[in-house]
Amino acid sequence: MNIKPISDLRNYNQVLQEVSNEQPVFLTKNGRGKYAVIDIEDYDKLKASLEIIEKLKEAETSGTIDLNEARERFQL
Repeated sequence: MNIKPISDLRNYNQVLQEVSNEQPVFLTKNGRGKYAVIDIEDYDKLKASLEIIEKLKEAETSGTIDLNEARERFQL
């Protein structure tokens, strides 16, 4: 896990070079986690995954599909 103080952004090129696919850089402010810098491909995958989960929950609520059954089918 790559954790850096936010003050390291003064040299943002170096921080951004450390961001890679599936390897975010976490930035702290006053010793506490504040931000995560992630690769755009990881962001897109995360966003798509959340949309799928949201749609599955909506379908389960409407009675269209059972979420446990969907998990088994998709092995989530």
